[in-house]
Amino acid sequence: MGRGIRKQGAASIFAGGFFRFAVYACVVCAVIYVGKSAYDFGYAIFDQIPVDDEDHGEDVTVVIKDGASVYQIGKILKSKGLIKDAKVFVVQESLSNYKDKLQSGTYILNTSMTTDEMLAVLAREDMTGQPEQDSTDSLDTSADGTDVQTTEESVTDESQDASGEQAGETAE
Repeated sequence: MGRGIRKQGAASIFAGGFFRFAVYACVVCAVIYVGKSAYDFGYAIFDQIPVDDEDHGEDVTVVIKDGASVYQIGKILKSKGLIKDAKVFVVQESLSNYKDKLQSGTYILNTSMTTDEMLAVLAREDMTGQPEQDSTDSLDTSADGTDVQTTEESVTDESQDASGEQAGETAE
């Protein structure tokens, strides 16, 4: 009778030990996975490698809406193939000299640009090769979600001058 109890005890100790080993193995794998992911994320933040090399870069037009968050801008850039990860872009912006300086507008970016170069353009600090941005232009979204460009213009009747005569004509 004593021998049966010993066999059950040994089996339960073995099962408990195996279970404990499995838990430890899972914890070690989780720590390695989290560590590798954190390293890769950190490396991507400080590694400013463009999507394409300089010889194969292509220009992409990007429209940033007024009030867009940095993450939304990152998602736009990712969808256009300009960056690889929107979350990395958010951290890069927060660590850069362009923090809270990104502005709405239409920009031409290139797939061979680094994130820092794109941030300079989006902050309007490097407007080389960019379309003219009118300060009175605003970008609205219509009811169906499409972008609508509106421009505020002051309308003046320049066909007549102050004396009521036609502009360009002289009184005789």
